[in-house]
Amino acid sequence: MKRFLLITVILSTVVFGQERMTPELLWDLKRVGGFQLSPDGKQYFYSVREYDLKTNSSKSDLFVGGMDGAVAKQITHTKAGEGDAQWSKDGQKILYLASSESGMNIFSMSWNGRDAQQISFVPGGMNGFKISPDGSKVLYIADVKMNKVSGKEYHEDLDQSNVRIYDELMYRHWGSWEDGLRSHVFVADIVDGKITGEGKDIMAGEDFDCPMLPFGGMEQITFSSDSKSIIYVCKKKVGKDYAVSTNSDLYQYDITTGETKNLTSENPGYDNEPSFSPDGKKLAWLRMEKDGFEADKNDIMIMDLATGTKTNVTGHEDMTVASYIWNASSDGFYYTRAVDATYQVFSIDLKKKESKQISEGMHNYGGLTLAGDYIVSGKQSMNHPTDLYKINIKSGEATQMTDLNKEIYDKIKTGNIEKRWVKTTDGKEELVWVIYPPDFDPKKKYPALLYCQGGPQSTVSQFFSYRWNFQLMAANDYIIIAPNRRGLPGFGQEWNDAISGDWGGQPIDDYLSAVDELKKEPFIDEDRIGAIGASYGGYSVYYLAGVHENRFKTFISHCGLYNLESWYGTTEEIFFANEDIGGPYYGDKIPEGYIKNSPHRKAHLWDTPMLIFHGEMDFRVPLNQGLEAFQVLQLKGIDSKLITFPEENHWVLSPQNGVVWHREFYAWLDKYLK
Repeated sequence: MKRFLLITVILSTVVFGQERMTPELLWDLKRVGGFQLSPDGKQYFYSVREYDLKTNSSKSDLFVGGMDGAVAKQITHTKAGEGDAQWSKDGQKILYLASSESGMNIFSMSWNGRDAQQISFVPGGMNGFKISPDGSKVLYIADVKMNKVSGKEYHEDLDQSNVRIYDELMYRHWGSWEDGLRSHVFVADIVDGKITGEGKDIMAGEDFDCPMLPFGGMEQITFSSDSKSIIYVCKKKVGKDYAVSTNSDLYQYDITTGETKNLTSENPGYDNEPSFSPDGKKLAWLRMEKDGFEADKNDIMIMDLATGTKTNVTGHEDMTVASYIWNASSDGFYYTRAVDATYQVFSIDLKKKESKQISEGMHNYGGLTLAGDYIVSGKQSMNHPTDLYKINIKSGEATQMTDLNKEIYDKIKTGNIEKRWVKTTDGKEELVWVIYPPDFDPKKKYPALLYCQGGPQSTVSQFFSYRWNFQLMAANDYIIIAPNRRGLPGFGQEWNDAISGDWGGQPIDDYLSAVDELKKEPFIDEDRIGAIGASYGGYSVYYLAGVHENRFKTFISHCGLYNLESWYGTTEEIFFANEDIGGPYYGDKIPEGYIKNSPHRKAHLWDTPMLIFHGEMDFRVPLNQGLEAFQVLQLKGIDSKLITFPEENHWVLSPQNGVVWHREFYAWLDKYLK
């Protein structure tokens, strides 16, 4: 199909309100999650999280509704909120984690929110749990102290010391220091509705974590269909070996014999998210093949439990799977993947290996639950946060189930979103989103922002962000240019992989191609364009500052990589640096990327004002990166500001810190672009 240079898609625009999005309104938005269907398929629950800007806190509550259309009603009103909620086997109760005298433990209540009672009493508590299919057992995860770390642990007579002592790598990870604790999987019996004992540690003595740090959850652990074994994901490596590898495996623990075996030892990359087929005859999971490449192609794998035969279901397709579920007949899957910078729902048949797109439109779907003839999923766009929808599998028609923020959206205006295809310097086409202010007037001239995406392999899709919120930018009368430059999934694996080793090359040219094309529009003031971004996007800002040739009037970088040599020496997941940069900066053969791609080598060309944000607890892109960049700006006499967050990591997660971030962000932009 021929792609025209300009394709305009207008997303729903609210025209009857007078207000616009503000930072404070962003934190007023309710956030839905945790959808679960009852065993009989007739009822469901979901959680709603609300933030309180004044108290700088949040809480979540549960809502129960009916698949027949019965309106969901709030069933909990506790101060602390509920976590990890799930249905009991008979569907009459909801089980959840809540605070107890001995830590987080499992509570039970009727589906209408009554008769809550504690049913587990594990000393020290737990961090997540699952009930076995037959209802006779529970698995849970809890921390186990495995290693000494503090000075007082090594020197008991110095119990007032405040010291950390390490002798191997992974001494810190993303936003936390190594504390000697390991997350292990436990299994316990359920008798008369109560969990008996503390459970058996099925990883006893092992110096490994399950789920995997830092983002793994209960999706990495599951009971077998017959409740006789547990499959869990683990990267059984320590120290340097852990830091340079992505080789996780699926392990099967036999509850009766206590034996553990590795089911995926042949694969050197990630194996993740195990799931048994409804008929119990097959095991599925997600697999990346290349060790050390966290953004490798993600495929659905299956293993026939009778024969042990393994099959790559999606290996023949030039796409990467985001999430998946089995279909009801155990002969195929429903899954999500990126399509032209949106995430859509697909089906695939195991016999035919033919994929069919079910959903379409300018939005993202994420997280799937099978509900008879429907799939329930969260749906979001750049204009609207996530709400629940049920999608007719045959027709693809979507019906909205929740509208949590209607009261707010009835009062505000949102801008239009346009989809364009722009020619790149090497003759290819990149998809670029253009987001317009509410009440856009094509006869006026507007300032514009180039949005640089992080990842680096992370699609500029129809996501709704509570920090990099395009509607909030548009509400401040900026036009946003958001390119899907080289290195992003959804446009084939070649496009995705092209960024590795070439951070400052074609991806940067792709950004400039988008800006150069869009600034031709009469409604964009080419003398008032800024560039903004976080992580690799922050790197992009630093790099553009040395090559932009007066295209930009100001820059904002959040947790960006500035000096690739010092970054390699202080980051933690070394496999990422080895894959994307090409290895260490020392040795007989130093990767050319340290010379060609490091922004600090072009800092002598910097001459443009810049605002820098950085989290002091960011260990993936450590604080020194922002400090080094700010120091250069100050020494060169360039107007600049440094804002650090002592208790934030790679993100800004607390409400009041988030509002400070936005206020400083727009004050800086207005200073130079308004």
